[in-house]
Amino acid sequence: MRLASKTAFITGGNSGIGLATARLFVAEGARVAITGRNQATLDAAVAELGPSVLALRADITDVAATETAVAAAVERFGRLDVVFANAGISGATPVGGTSLAAFEQILRTNLTGVFLTVQAAAPYLNEGGSIVLVGSVHAELGTPGMSAYAASKAGIRAMARVLGAEFAPRRIRVNSVTPGATRTPIWDNRAPTPEAFAALEARMVRAVPSGRITEADEIAQAVLFLASDAAANITSTEIVIDGGLTGAPAGAPIYRV
Repeated sequence: MRLASKTAFITGGNSGIGLATARLFVAEGARVAITGRNQATLDAAVAELGPSVLALRADITDVAATETAVAAAVERFGRLDVVFANAGISGATPVGGTSLAAFEQILRTNLTGVFLTVQAAAPYLNEGGSIVLVGSVHAELGTPGMSAYAASKAGIRAMARVLGAEFAPRRIRVNSVTPGATRTPIWDNRAPTPEAFAALEARMVRAVPSGRITEADEIAQAVLFLASDAAANITSTEIVIDGGLTGAPAGAPIYRV
Protein backbone atom coordinates (compact mmCIF):
# COMPACT_ATOMS: atom_id res chain seq x y z
CA MET A 1 0.00 0.00 0.00
CA ARG A 2 1.39 3.35 -1.09
CA LEU A 3 0.48 5.35 2.03
CA ALA A 4 0.91 2.74 4.72
CA SER A 5 1.44 4.30 8.17
CA LYS A 6 1.09 7.83 6.79
CA THR A 7 -1.27 10.52 8.06
CA ALA A 8 -3.06 12.95 5.77
CA PHE A 9 -5.04 16.15 6.34
CA ILE A 10 -7.60 16.96 3.63
CA THR A 11 -9.70 20.12 3.53
CA GLY A 12 -13.07 19.79 1.84
CA GLY A 13 -12.82 16.05 2.34
CA ASN A 14 -16.55 15.51 2.71
CA SER A 15 -17.49 15.69 -0.97
CA GLY A 16 -16.22 15.70 -4.54
CA ILE A 17 -12.49 15.46 -5.15
CA GLY A 18 -11.68 15.66 -1.43
CA LEU A 19 -13.90 12.71 -0.56
CA ALA A 20 -12.65 10.67 -3.51
CA THR A 21 -9.09 11.33 -2.34
CA ALA A 22 -9.88 10.44 1.28
CA ARG A 23 -11.44 7.18 0.08
CA LEU A 24 -8.36 6.32 -1.99
CA PHE A 25 -5.93 7.32 0.76
CA VAL A 26 -7.68 5.03 3.26
CA ALA A 27 -7.57 2.18 0.76
CA GLU A 28 -3.83 2.80 0.44
CA GLY A 29 -3.25 2.53 4.18
CA ALA A 30 -3.39 6.15 5.38
CA ARG A 31 -5.07 7.61 8.41
CA VAL A 32 -6.98 10.66 7.24
CA ALA A 33 -8.42 13.78 8.85
CA ILE A 34 -11.00 15.56 6.72
CA THR A 35 -12.57 18.96 7.17
CA GLY A 36 -15.73 20.47 5.78
CA ARG A 37 -18.56 22.83 6.63
CA ASN A 38 -21.45 20.36 6.41
CA GLN A 39 -21.76 18.11 9.44
CA ALA A 40 -24.13 15.68 7.73
CA THR A 41 -21.71 14.95 4.86
CA LEU A 42 -18.80 14.73 7.30
CA ASP A 43 -20.71 12.11 9.30
CA ALA A 44 -21.57 10.25 6.12
CA ALA A 45 -17.91 10.15 5.11
CA VAL A 46 -16.91 8.62 8.44
CA ALA A 47 -19.74 6.08 8.20
CA GLU A 48 -18.47 5.06 4.76
CA LEU A 49 -14.73 5.14 5.35
CA GLY A 50 -14.47 3.86 8.91
CA PRO A 51 -12.22 4.44 11.92
CA SER A 52 -9.19 5.51 9.88
CA VAL A 53 -11.00 8.81 9.22
CA LEU A 54 -11.45 11.74 11.59
CA ALA A 55 -14.04 14.30 10.48
CA LEU A 56 -13.68 17.87 11.69
CA ARG A 57 -16.11 20.69 11.02
CA ALA A 58 -14.14 23.74 9.92
CA ASP A 59 -14.31 26.54 7.36
CA ILE A 60 -10.91 27.32 5.84
CA THR A 61 -11.69 31.03 5.93
CA ASP A 62 -11.78 30.75 9.75
CA VAL A 63 -8.14 30.73 10.84
CA ALA A 64 -8.86 29.62 14.40
CA ALA A 65 -11.09 26.76 13.21
CA THR A 66 -8.42 25.57 10.78
CA GLU A 67 -5.72 25.65 13.45
CA THR A 68 -8.01 23.78 15.85
CA ALA A 69 -8.74 21.13 13.20
CA VAL A 70 -5.05 20.60 12.48
CA ALA A 71 -4.33 20.29 16.20
CA ALA A 72 -7.14 17.75 16.59
CA ALA A 73 -5.78 15.68 13.69
CA VAL A 74 -2.30 15.68 15.22
CA GLU A 75 -3.69 14.74 18.62
CA ARG A 76 -5.57 11.79 17.12
CA PHE A 77 -3.06 10.50 14.60
CA GLY A 78 0.30 12.11 15.35
CA ARG A 79 2.36 14.25 13.00
CA LEU A 80 1.30 14.78 9.39
CA ASP A 81 2.80 13.36 6.22
CA VAL A 82 0.39 14.79 3.64
CA VAL A 83 -1.66 17.98 3.37
CA PHE A 84 -4.19 18.16 0.56
CA ALA A 85 -5.48 21.74 0.56
CA ASN A 86 -8.50 20.95 -1.56
CA ALA A 87 -11.38 23.08 -0.25
CA GLY A 88 -12.57 25.82 -2.55
CA ILE A 89 -15.59 27.54 -4.02
CA SER A 90 -16.62 28.75 -7.45
CA GLY A 91 -18.79 31.64 -8.52
CA ALA A 92 -19.31 34.15 -11.30
CA THR A 93 -17.88 37.66 -10.82
CA PRO A 94 -18.79 39.59 -13.99
CA VAL A 95 -17.66 43.18 -14.41
CA GLY A 96 -20.52 45.46 -13.46
CA GLY A 97 -22.38 42.88 -11.45
CA THR A 98 -20.04 41.89 -8.63
CA SER A 99 -19.86 43.15 -5.08
CA LEU A 100 -16.63 43.57 -3.16
CA ALA A 101 -17.80 40.91 -0.70
CA ALA A 102 -18.49 38.35 -3.44
CA PHE A 103 -15.11 38.89 -5.12
CA GLU A 104 -13.16 38.79 -1.88
CA GLN A 105 -14.98 35.68 -0.62
CA ILE A 106 -13.67 33.65 -3.54
CA LEU A 107 -10.12 34.90 -3.08
CA ARG A 108 -10.29 34.45 0.67
CA THR A 109 -11.44 30.85 0.32
CA ASN A 110 -9.44 29.65 -2.67
CA LEU A 111 -6.17 31.47 -2.10
CA THR A 112 -5.82 32.96 1.37
CA GLY A 113 -7.54 29.98 2.98
CA VAL A 114 -5.21 27.57 1.22
CA PHE A 115 -2.13 29.47 2.37
CA LEU A 116 -3.39 29.59 5.95
CA THR A 117 -4.17 25.85 5.86
CA VAL A 118 -0.59 25.13 4.84
CA GLN A 119 0.69 27.53 7.48
CA ALA A 120 -1.38 25.87 10.20
CA ALA A 121 -0.14 22.41 9.23
CA ALA A 122 3.51 23.34 8.63
CA PRO A 123 4.81 22.85 12.20
CA TYR A 124 3.44 19.29 12.23
CA LEU A 125 4.67 18.07 8.85
CA ASN A 126 7.25 15.32 8.85
CA GLU A 127 10.44 15.72 6.84
CA GLY A 128 9.87 14.21 3.42
CA GLY A 129 6.17 15.04 3.50
CA SER A 130 3.95 16.26 0.69
CA ILE A 131 1.65 19.24 0.21
CA VAL A 132 -0.79 19.18 -2.70
CA LEU A 133 -2.81 22.20 -3.82
CA VAL A 134 -5.69 22.40 -6.31
CA GLY A 135 -5.50 24.69 -9.31
CA SER A 136 -7.86 24.93 -12.26
CA VAL A 137 -7.77 25.26 -16.03
CA HIS A 138 -9.62 28.55 -15.47
CA ALA A 139 -6.21 30.06 -14.74
CA GLU A 140 -5.63 29.78 -18.51
CA LEU A 141 -9.01 29.75 -20.24
CA GLY A 142 -10.09 33.38 -19.91
CA THR A 143 -13.72 32.42 -19.32
CA PRO A 144 -15.92 35.54 -19.20
CA GLY A 145 -17.31 36.35 -15.77
CA MET A 146 -14.81 34.23 -13.84
CA SER A 147 -12.23 36.86 -12.85
CA ALA A 148 -12.06 36.06 -9.12
CA TYR A 149 -12.01 32.29 -9.56
CA ALA A 150 -9.43 32.43 -12.33
CA ALA A 151 -7.24 34.82 -10.34
CA SER A 152 -7.43 32.60 -7.27
CA LYS A 153 -6.34 29.54 -9.24
CA ALA A 154 -3.56 31.39 -11.03
CA GLY A 155 -2.42 32.40 -7.57
CA ILE A 156 -2.36 28.74 -6.53
CA ARG A 157 -0.04 27.94 -9.42
CA ALA A 158 2.37 30.68 -8.38
CA MET A 159 2.09 29.94 -4.68
CA ALA A 160 2.91 26.25 -5.17
CA ARG A 161 6.25 27.24 -6.68
CA VAL A 162 7.05 29.65 -3.86
CA LEU A 163 6.08 27.13 -1.22
CA GLY A 164 8.12 24.46 -2.97
CA ALA A 165 11.20 26.62 -2.50
CA GLU A 166 10.27 27.54 1.04
CA PHE A 167 9.75 23.95 2.20
CA ALA A 168 12.71 22.50 0.29
CA PRO A 169 15.11 22.61 3.26
CA ARG A 170 12.74 20.25 5.11
CA ARG A 171 12.45 17.95 2.07
CA ILE A 172 8.73 18.67 1.95
CA ARG A 173 7.39 18.66 -1.60
CA VAL A 174 4.72 21.10 -2.81
CA ASN A 175 2.82 20.39 -6.00
CA SER A 176 -0.60 21.02 -7.49
CA VAL A 177 -3.21 19.18 -9.48
CA THR A 178 -5.07 21.16 -12.13
CA PRO A 179 -8.46 19.71 -13.02
CA GLY A 180 -10.57 20.54 -15.99
CA ALA A 181 -14.32 20.04 -15.78
CA THR A 182 -14.85 17.32 -13.19
CA ARG A 183 -17.97 15.54 -12.01
CA THR A 184 -18.40 17.00 -8.50
CA PRO A 185 -21.03 18.97 -6.54
CA ILE A 186 -19.33 22.25 -7.56
CA TRP A 187 -21.75 22.35 -10.51
CA ASP A 188 -24.88 22.20 -8.36
CA ASN A 189 -25.50 25.94 -8.47
CA ARG A 190 -25.39 25.99 -12.28
CA ALA A 191 -27.06 22.65 -12.93
CA PRO A 192 -29.21 21.63 -9.95
CA THR A 193 -30.92 18.64 -11.61
CA PRO A 194 -29.54 15.58 -13.42
CA GLU A 195 -31.14 16.81 -16.64
CA ALA A 196 -29.58 20.24 -16.31
CA PHE A 197 -26.17 18.74 -15.63
CA ALA A 198 -26.45 16.38 -18.61
CA ALA A 199 -27.14 19.37 -20.86
CA LEU A 200 -24.23 21.31 -19.36
CA GLU A 201 -21.91 18.32 -19.73
CA ALA A 202 -22.88 17.90 -23.38
CA ARG A 203 -21.87 21.50 -24.04
CA MET A 204 -18.60 21.28 -22.12
CA VAL A 205 -17.29 18.10 -23.72
CA ARG A 206 -17.44 19.67 -27.19
CA ALA A 207 -14.25 21.54 -26.17
CA VAL A 208 -12.47 18.54 -24.61
CA PRO A 209 -10.29 16.42 -26.92
CA SER A 210 -10.95 13.26 -24.89
CA GLY A 211 -14.67 13.82 -25.39
CA ARG A 212 -15.61 13.58 -21.74
CA ILE A 213 -15.25 15.33 -18.41
CA THR A 214 -13.03 14.02 -15.65
CA GLU A 215 -14.17 11.84 -12.76
CA ALA A 216 -13.24 12.81 -9.20
CA ASP A 217 -11.47 9.46 -8.76
CA GLU A 218 -9.09 10.36 -11.59
CA ILE A 219 -8.03 13.52 -9.79
CA ALA A 220 -7.61 11.49 -6.61
CA GLN A 221 -5.19 9.16 -8.38
CA ALA A 222 -2.98 12.11 -9.32
CA VAL A 223 -3.07 13.39 -5.74
CA LEU A 224 -2.12 9.92 -4.49
CA PHE A 225 0.89 9.85 -6.79
CA LEU A 226 2.10 13.25 -5.59
CA ALA A 227 1.51 12.28 -1.96
CA SER A 228 3.36 8.98 -2.25
CA ASP A 229 7.05 8.10 -2.25
CA ALA A 230 6.76 7.47 -6.00
CA ALA A 231 6.96 11.26 -6.38
CA ALA A 232 9.83 11.65 -3.92
CA ASN A 233 11.83 14.02 -6.13
CA ILE A 234 8.96 15.96 -7.68
CA THR A 235 8.23 19.43 -6.34
CA SER A 236 6.90 22.78 -7.57
CA THR A 237 5.13 21.29 -10.54
CA GLU A 238 1.53 20.59 -11.56
CA ILE A 239 -0.34 17.67 -13.04
CA VAL A 240 -3.08 18.76 -15.43
CA ILE A 241 -6.07 16.42 -15.70
CA ASP A 242 -8.35 17.98 -18.30
CA GLY A 243 -8.66 15.55 -21.22
CA GLY A 244 -6.41 17.75 -23.36
CA LEU A 245 -8.50 20.91 -22.98
CA THR A 246 -5.50 23.18 -22.41
CA GLY A 247 -2.75 21.07 -23.95
CA ALA A 248 -4.33 20.13 -27.25
CA PRO A 249 -7.40 22.35 -27.74
CA ALA A 250 -7.39 21.92 -31.52
CA GLY A 251 -8.21 18.25 -31.02
CA ALA A 252 -11.59 19.01 -29.44
CA PRO A 253 -14.75 17.52 -31.01
CA ILE A 254 -15.97 21.01 -31.93
CA TYR A 255 -13.11 21.26 -34.46
CA ARG A 256 -13.45 17.81 -35.98
CA VAL A 257 -14.79 17.45 -39.49
